[in-house]
Order: sequence, then structure tokens, then C-alpha cells
Amino acid sequence: MAPSVESLKNLDLTLLAQRLGKLCITYHVEVSAAESCTGGGIASAITAVPGSSAYFSTGYVTYSNAAKTRLLGVPKETLESQGAVSEAVVNAMVAGACRESGADLAVAVSGVAGPDGGSDEKPVGTVWLAWGNVNAQQAECLHFPGDRQAVREQAVRQGIARLIVALDKR
Repeated sequence: MAPSVESLKNLDLTLLAQRLGKLCITYHVEVSAAESCTGGGIASAITAVPGSSAYFSTGYVTYSNAAKTRLLGVPKETLESQGAVSEAVVNAMVAGACRESGADLAVAVSGVAGPDGGSDEKPVGTVWLAWGNVNAQQAECLHFPGDRQAVREQAVRQGIARLIVALDKR
């Protein structure tokens, strides 16, 4: 039986990254990460596993809107109309990460980690995650409790968990 995101979210980050690596090797899949509020945390967790170069070659930390457009091809119009913390942007980040890196599967994250930057519409702790490939993405808006570090750590775990679940469905 394939794991659910719920069953994975509290596992040790190293165990999550190791599980992802085993699945990538089993299915001959290369993964990529396009990150904003996590600042490279997903890529760091994945590459902490020895041998990860067999399935991870490129990660993107696109903290600014300009970087999202320049490196991942996120349309300026989408950023202006939807905002960086939106479904449309994280979907475009996934597609761009796969297109630019040649990866088979990618995860993207953009959110408001705090302590500032929140709004009534997107309070601190709001994080959009997307996963998929150039042609198809899935996205989810999550709301994490805690301080900046807690929000970032939860987003990293959830991002890796989404990749695991996607690969376990193969």
C-alpha cells in the first residue's frame, strides 16, 4: 500500500530523503526542486543522502520574482496578477524546473514564512506546494503553524513527501 502524505509528514527528514532516493533509483527518475520560502531546504535534504547525484542534479532557489521569471520562465503577468504565493506560480515553477533541468519530476514551494509579509488573504504560514512535470502539475495550499523556521521545515517535509507519494503511485 502506497503511503499517504499524512503518514510521511512526521518522519525524520533524513529518512524521507532516503526513501525518496530509493524510489528515484527504482524508477529511474531524476527530480528537481524549485524553492522560494524554503531557501534550498528541499535540495539540501535530498543532497544530504550519499549517492543523490544519481537522481538529483539541479535545484533552484528563486527567492525573488525576477529570479522566478529569469530561471524558471514564470510569466511576469502571472506573478503580477496572482502573486508569488499562488497555485499558478508554483505550477509554473514545477514546469520550469523540469524544462530547464531535464528532470522527470519536480517540486516547487512558495510561501509566507514570516514573521512579516503576511496579509489577510495570505497570512504567515501560507505555503503553496506543487509537484509534477512539464505537462502536468498538482498543487495544494497549506497553512503551517509556528515561527519562520517551523514553517520552512514543515514545507520541506511536505515537499519531499509529495515527491514520494507521486513516485509510489507509479
